[in-house]
Amino acid sequence: MKRLLSIVLAGISLAIAAGPAAADAGGNKNAAQKIKVASSAAPSSVSKDATILDWPTAPGGKPVLLRQGKNGWTCLPDNPGTPGPDPMCLDKQWMKWMNAYMSKTAPAIDGVGISYMLQGGSDASNPDPFAAKPAPGEHWVKAPPHIMVIAPGKLDPAMFSSEPHSGEHWIMYGGTPYEHLMIP
Repeated sequence: MKRLLSIVLAGISLAIAAGPAAADAGGNKNAAQKIKVASSAAPSSVSKDATILDWPTAPGGKPVLLRQGKNGWTCLPDNPGTPGPDPMCLDKQWMKWMNAYMSKTAPAIDGVGISYMLQGGSDASNPDPFAAKPAPGEHWVKAPPHIMVIAPGKLDPAMFSSEPHSGEHWIMYGGTPYEHLMIP
């Protein structure tokens, strides 16, 4: 896992340096604006040919297709349920994760997966994948631009922190079927 992480980090440094400029996530009411925002989540080499989906309009609903892609990546615009911009681009393993997350079932991850969030992100909780708002006395977890890595099996909490404000990589949703590694 350490060797994989070293390889991934080297590639990420290059990808972030070549990533698209920040897009304005506020007021992205039309499909063209949502596509622009979703595309800002990853380097253009990934997002230019990615499928673009919009978030479901109702809980339990299906995502809305905004653009059909051809490279196996899927990007989504800013999540309307969070206070900060958080578009993302997901590979096939991450789409398995996302579909399982949306249906609250355990994901069947059978390979390493990468997801880009080059605009950063905001989450209600680092340990609770289904928190809709921060617990009393807590604040939204504001992540810097990052990638997320998943792999079959569990992450070792002795090797990776679960502290999102350390400036280092950390485990999000540790101990749940949705745990993954956040890499700023």
